[in-house]
Amino acid sequence: MNRLQVIRKKEKEYHDDCYENLELFKPGSWLHKPVKTVMELMANFESLDIVNVLDLGCGVGRNSIPVAEILKHKEGKVVCVDLLESAITNLEEYSEKYGVSAKISPVLSDISNYVIPDEYFHLIFSVSSLEHLESEERFDYVIENMIRGTKTQGVNCIIISTGVREKIIDTGEIIEPMYELMFETTYLSEKFEKMYKNWKTLKHTVKPFEVEITRDGRRVLLESDVVTWVVQNT
Repeated sequence: MNRLQVIRKKEKEYHDDCYENLELFKPGSWLHKPVKTVMELMANFESLDIVNVLDLGCGVGRNSIPVAEILKHKEGKVVCVDLLESAITNLEEYSEKYGVSAKISPVLSDISNYVIPDEYFHLIFSVSSLEHLESEERFDYVIENMIRGTKTQGVNCIIISTGVREKIIDTGEIIEPMYELMFETTYLSEKFEKMYKNWKTLKHTVKPFEVEITRDGRRVLLESDVVTWVVQNT
């Protein structure tokens, strides 16, 4: 297997295990609650009768299910795209459990293969997913599609890891991170500025992050910056 195939295999194993052993919205894991920034953005659409939302890399619905609950009495859909069958299967089950299945439209697809309709979505967000695209070329393609697919006054929200580093905790050995795209923080921020040059910046933050994970049975410290980029199509 080449590097991309190895990374995809390990990411699938990690997420399949999470989705099987962790319960959505139960304390004790990153599935405990939705991302605050995404939830806060929903206030932008309170006055609208129809709201269409796209979640790229939806997982089991950590963000899209709470969004669907907010939009329960409006027209429109929350389209949820993910590459993993385990994610989509669990998303469908959780959508039923939380009474929002009528609002959720699940799509089993690689993010870069999903065709975004022009000027259709009021909100497009992606949390910890775009760094797992196969190349910078595909990354650019997805961003361009997001831009084209957003309505005037609509919002794009991207949360992405940059400057990723991994080391084995017990030995201190530095290992190659299992991330497809290894953007440096400054480079990506400048890239966003250029690609969204005519949009209004609502939020742009960079925060350090670290978490202990397990890779091949070894305790690994994963460190990165987390870039939050929120812009409005004016």
